[in-house]
Order: sequence, then C-alpha cells, then structure tokens
Amino acid sequence: MHRSTLAQNGHAVYAVAWGPESDQVVFSSGSNLFIKPIQSSSKLLHWEGHEGLVLKVDWNPINNSIISAGEDCRYKVWDCCGRLLYQSSKADYSITSLAWCPSGDVFAVGSFNSVTLCDLAGWPHGKEKLNTGSLLSVAWSLDGTQLAGAGGNGTVVFGQLVDKTIEWTGIIATLENQNRIRIQNILKDTIKELDFRDRVIKMSLSFQQLVVATASQCCIYSVTNWNTPHILDVKDSVILVKQCRRYFLLIDCFMGLQLFTYEGRHLSNPKFQGLRTESFNQRNVSLSNNVFAVIEHNDKKVVRFLDVNTGKLVGEVMRHSLDVVEIALNQLGILADQKLVLIDSNRDLFISSINRLALFKLASMVESIMWNEVADILVAVADRRLVVWYYPHAPTVDKDLLQYVKLTKDCNIGKNARFLSFYGPQCTVQRADGASISTNVSPHPFLLFEHVNAKQWDQALRLCRHVKDNLLWACLAGASMAAKELSVAEMAYAALDEVDKVHYIIYMKDLPCEEARQAELMLFRRRSEEAESILLQAGLTYRAISLNIRLFNWDRALELALSYKKTHLDTVLWYRQKYLQKTKHEETKEQFIHFAQQVVINVDHIKEKIKEEKERERRRSGANPLQTKPMWNISHRDMPAFTKAGLISGTKSESSNLLSNTVQIA
Repeated sequence: MHRSTLAQNGHAVYAVAWGPESDQVVFSSGSNLFIKPIQSSSKLLHWEGHEGLVLKVDWNPINNSIISAGEDCRYKVWDCCGRLLYQSSKADYSITSLAWCPSGDVFAVGSFNSVTLCDLAGWPHGKEKLNTGSLLSVAWSLDGTQLAGAGGNGTVVFGQLVDKTIEWTGIIATLENQNRIRIQNILKDTIKELDFRDRVIKMSLSFQQLVVATASQCCIYSVTNWNTPHILDVKDSVILVKQCRRYFLLIDCFMGLQLFTYEGRHLSNPKFQGLRTESFNQRNVSLSNNVFAVIEHNDKKVVRFLDVNTGKLVGEVMRHSLDVVEIALNQLGILADQKLVLIDSNRDLFISSINRLALFKLASMVESIMWNEVADILVAVADRRLVVWYYPHAPTVDKDLLQYVKLTKDCNIGKNARFLSFYGPQCTVQRADGASISTNVSPHPFLLFEHVNAKQWDQALRLCRHVKDNLLWACLAGASMAAKELSVAEMAYAALDEVDKVHYIIYMKDLPCEEARQAELMLFRRRSEEAESILLQAGLTYRAISLNIRLFNWDRALELALSYKKTHLDTVLWYRQKYLQKTKHEETKEQFIHFAQQVVINVDHIKEKIKEEKERERRRSGANPLQTKPMWNISHRDMPAFTKAGLISGTKSESSNLLSNTVQIA
C-alpha cells in the first residue's frame, strides 16, 4: 500500500538503498545522488555522482559508507555526507551491479562477464571472469562468506571468498578454500594445513593466538601448538572476533556478546540497554584485560565500559560533544591505569583515563589509530603522516612532556591509510591503494618500559644516559612520576633542563609526611581538588588552606578557615592583604571585607601558628622526608615551591612573586 512520496525528480530513479538507521534513503536520478530523510521537514542532500546515469547504489550500516556505479564505467565510494573517498579507473563496460558485504569489509562490483571484489577503501582485491553477460544483481550471504549473482543471459553464479590473508610477527594465515587454512611460519620456514568440517567465517591472529570461527565451532590455536586447539560450539554465524592479551570477544546474533579465555573458558555475556549485535565492527568496540569498551549505538556520543569478568558496567559512561567513530584501549596495566583513545566525527584524537574521565586532545585530522601490543605506545595516521606517542599517558601526569614524547614521520602513506599491525618497533600501514608499507619506530622506549615494568629503575637510568635522547628522558620522567619514584623523576627532569620541576620535586621529597607528598603529586598533575581531598582526609587542614592560597583560590581558603574552628582565619586575611598590596588592588569580595573589620591581624601570632602546624606535621606517626639533604646543590627554601601551583591555576608571574617569600610549608 502506498504511504507517501519521498521525492520527485525529472529523471527516472534507477537505484535506492536504506540508510544505517532506516531513517533516510539514498537514491539515484540521472547522474545525481540524493540522500532523503524520511521526515518531510528534513533537507534533501544531493550531489553529482557520475558523468552518466547512476545505475546502482548501496549503503552499508557498519561503516556508514555509500558505493555507487553507473554508465561511466566507474564505481565510487562516498561517506555519508557525500564526500568522495575513492574513484575507480574506467572499466571496459558499464557497471551494472554492486553490493556491500554485511560486515562492511569488502564489496562486490558486477559488470559484463566479470565480478570484482573490492576493499572497503575502494581498491580491488581480485577480479573473476564469468560467462553471464552483464551481471545484473549481486547478493551476499548473511555471514559474508558467499556471493551470488544473476546474469543477463539467465545464469545464476555462486562464489566463496578465499585467499584471505592475515599476518602476525612472521606468521601468515591464508584461507585456501572454504574449510582450510594454511599457516606459514616465515622465521622457521614451516607450513601447516588446518582443516575444518565447516566453512570458515571469521579468523583473527594476534597475541600469539589464532581464533577461527566456523559455521558451528570456534577453534583456538596457540602459535606454538597447531595440533590441539581448544574448541567451542557456536549457535549462529559469528559477526566479529576481537582479541586482547588474555581474552577474546565473540559476537553473534544469537548469543550476543561473549567473552572467553584462550583456554576456552567462558567469562561473561556483557549486556546493556540498546545493544544491537549486528552494528559492531572493529572500530566501535575495544577490548583489554580489564575492561570492554563500546560506542553506544543509539547515541554515538556515548562510550560505555563493561567489566570483562562480570559483564557489568564499570564507572561512568563517557559522553563526548561529537559522535565517536573509533575507540581503542591500551593493552597493558591495571584498571586504574587504563586509557582510552577515540576519534570523533571531526577526525580529532582524544585520550582519557577510564577512572577519571577527562578528554585531552592529542591531534587533528586523524584517520586511523593503534596501540602497540607489548608497550603502551600509540601510533596514528594524521594529516597523511605517521605520528607516534611513545608515552601517551603524559596528559595525565605532566602534559608538558608531550612535546618530547611525540614523533612525526613522513612515510608516503597518503590519504585514508589504516593500520594492519603494530608489534614491537615494527608498524605496518595499508595505503588507500592497497599497498602495505612497513616502517620502524625507535626500539629504545620498548627497552625502557621493560625496565620500568620490572621496577628496574637503575637500569632504566643507565639506558637513558647511554642513549642521551630527550625522548627517553621524557618517557622516564612520566613513568617515574606515575610510579611516585621522585628520585628518578628528579634526575629525568634535570636531564630535560626542566629546572622548575626539579625544584618542585625536591620540595616534595622534603615534606615530612606521606599524605602531604601525595597531595603535592596530585597538584603536580593539575588535580587540585584531589590534592585538597587527600589533605582533608588526613586531617591536614592548614596545609589544605595553604594549598588554596598558593592557587589564589581565596574563597575556598576562607571557607576552610571558617570550618577549621576559625584558627587560621587571620592567616587567610593576612595573605589576602599582602596579595592586594602587591598587585595594587582594593578588596572587592564581601566576605573578606566583613571579616577584615572583625579580625585583628597579628603577624607574629600568625607566624607562630604556622610554625606550630609545621611542628605538628613533623610529629605525625610515620612522618619522614624522603631525603634529609637535597640531591642537588639547591635548597628548597631558595625556590618558589608554589610556582607549580601558580602555573596550574594559570596565574600571572607577578602573583607568583608575591608569595615567594611568604608561603613556605615544609
């Protein structure tokens, strides 16, 4: 029954396809392509697609890309906004059919007596000669392994995807036919044939494990033993296989999401509201040893985190201002150290900690990202160049280190490149034309992180002194600060000529109690609220007041002074007066005006109270500075210990100089 007319044009409509959310359609009319939302009030998007009539069009819900073909003997790949991503060379005959594979990895193009299999980027994998006349229609099986086509001479042809190849550190797995995989070990010069009773649907090779999903089973092989796999039964065609160091994820339409160990033990079935298994691909899910991350299908601005052992939500959901198109979790560390990187619809790259959701922008115009398998090193394709962050955690420790740990390489990778692998210092990138390019990154950070993870700080220092590279020193500075190894961090920052940070670390080491050092570390990492919380929980209220004075957060300092039996109310007012006198301003805050009229400021009495607070800290149980004498020939009394706090709050240097001789707490 006719319901409504979406659009009317002066030319015949030869092709139409639904959008990913079934709320809009793409259709062809003449040489133009149109995207029409179902809502009548929405705007119609159109552009010139081909030089001749557009005969076929298809829209994939997984990668959100559009393919079109026509009488100009070309096929083209577009994004959902009509931007051209790929244009084929001119064929001998008009292209009469095309269709996306359900997984969105490849698509088929039919022409006169031929069918071509193409990558999602557009370049052709291979071409098969037929005897069908013009191939008028092609269709895929639900699992994406088989293809059927209808020819103009009445012939129906069927095909099976073969010769699919995946590689990992010298091991190549090739799908020879529908139920046989050939394993070639280049380093050992050996070949092994793996036979299966059903056709192979998905296979994934990473982290020393090969996971093969067939129509009825899932086989798990170790690269050291190809004879005795662990076998699991599956009840539906597997849509996606995702691996991490300890576990792997299976997604199918019957059981949904399932997490297993490589020994075949079932871990959990993650579930959440709005779960749609058919929408998952390699870019919108990520897996680590601790957590599973997924982009919300109904709201692509939201990223959810689920525990791998229980399948339940972990912490808060991450909400971005724009749609998120790709996510990736680092593969090392515990949950507290877990980091997520994401690419949004503007192609901007952000990083955030899972426990403390705060996005920090790393780069723009990013096309692809990948974490290293053996170290927390991040690589990205940004503006047609290869960008490597050897210590991407720097924003959560000291964002000033980013200038040292970032390296950009020109590798002639072109536009729309994507990563195939990143293991150790070897990185493989696939260009838009299908060519694979291998490049190396510096091997020294990998050696450094081996020592850091083993807590071999002396060996890490020796390596940095031997290499004499600011890149290594910056990685060591960030790692040591994250591990609270202040002595190592002091030497690393000194090698980078970061004098202000060296002074501040010396100041922290001389603090008498552990709680004060923890608070100053949080302040160093620009997390002043957490620093104050640590001090208040430890009962160091005066130090919390002083911290807010150093940050020029006068209202909070006054609030704490009032809650602390008003013992240091005159202290706050005295520092406030000195600040106003130095900056030549008059008091405008009503609370300070009110208490200034009631409180008599006795400077000697204030100094005596400060001295008593310091002595009380030294007498605390377990109070002991990390060093009795500074390692450098500098006394923390001679340096502005508040300078880092001033930088954190973004204050002016004049204000910093104001308190250089007044705020000394240690």
